[in-house]
Amino acid sequence: MRPKIYITRKLPDQIVTRLAEVCEVKMWEKEEEPVPREILEKEIVDIDGLYCLLTENIDKPLLDLGTKLKVVSNMAVGYNNIDVAAATEKGIMVTNTPGVLTETTADLTFALLMATARRVVEASDYLRAGDWKTWSPMQLTGKDIHGASLGIFGLGRIGEALAKRARGFDMKVYYHNRTRKPEAEAQLGIEFAEKDQLLRESDFVCVLMPFTPETKNYIGAEELSLMKKSAILINTARGGIVDEEALYHALKNGDIWAAGIDVFEEEPVRTDHPLLSLQNVVALPHIGSASQKTRLKMAALAAENLVQGLLGETPRHLVNR
Repeated sequence: MRPKIYITRKLPDQIVTRLAEVCEVKMWEKEEEPVPREILEKEIVDIDGLYCLLTENIDKPLLDLGTKLKVVSNMAVGYNNIDVAAATEKGIMVTNTPGVLTETTADLTFALLMATARRVVEASDYLRAGDWKTWSPMQLTGKDIHGASLGIFGLGRIGEALAKRARGFDMKVYYHNRTRKPEAEAQLGIEFAEKDQLLRESDFVCVLMPFTPETKNYIGAEELSLMKKSAILINTARGGIVDEEALYHALKNGDIWAAGIDVFEEEPVRTDHPLLSLQNVVALPHIGSASQKTRLKMAALAAENLVQGLLGETPRHLVNR
C-alpha cells in the first residue's frame, strides 16, 4: 500500500504530481485560507506523512492524534510551529527547507532596508494621494545607505548573503552570532561585535537569527534604547524576536528613526496592529522568500524530504536527527 499524506495548502500541480507518484495524496484545496484545525485533527488520524506550512500549529495534542504519522515536512526554514520535542519522542521525523531561499530572502531584506531608509512606500502613497504639489529641498528626505554601518544579528546563510550585498554599498558591517566566524570575517570584510556595541554603532540593525526560547524578545526596550536615534531596525527573521510593544513606543517617541518589518509575532497581522498606524514603519506580509522560482524550489524540497522519509531513507533536511 502507498503511504497516505495530507497537504495543508494547495500546491502547484507539478509538486502534487511528484508526490502522487509515490503517495496517496489528499490536499486542502484553498490557496489563501489555512486548513481549519478541526479538519487537520480529523485528517492526521489516518496519514503517514504531513506536508505543512508555518501557518499550522503542529503541537503535541495534534501529534498525539497522528498514531500512524512518520514524517512532518515543513515548507519553511523555520519550524517553531512544530513541537519538535514531542515529535522526536514519538519517533516522527521533522524536516525543513533551508538553503533554497537564502539569496531571495537576502534580496528582500536589503530591499526592505532601502525602502525604509528612502521612505519609498510613504512617497508612493504621497504621490497617489495627490499631495505632490511642488518640489521642495527637504521633501520626503530619508537616510543614506551607501557608506552607512550595518549590524547583523545572526550570521547564517542569509546573514552572510546580506553582508555581500552591503559591500556593494560600501557599508561597514558588524555582526553578532552565537559563534564567531573568522573565515566569514576575512572573506566578507566584516567585524564581530558584542550585542551592545552592534546596537550603538549601527545605522541599520538587521535581525536574521532563528526564533528560539532564548531569542524571544531578543530586541526589547533596553536594546532599542541603545540604538542611535537615527537608526533603522529591519526584521525579516521571526516576529517574536522583537518586542513589538517596545518597538512601537521607540518609534512613536523618536528613540529610533524607522523600522522595516516582514514578520510579526502573530500572523496574519490584524489591520489595527499599533505598528501599522505609524508612518515610519514599512510593513510587509512575510514575503521574504516570495519569488516564484524560490517558492517552487521550497515546495519541491519539502516534497523530496517527505518522500525520502516515507520510503525509509534519511531525509535531506532532517531537523531531529
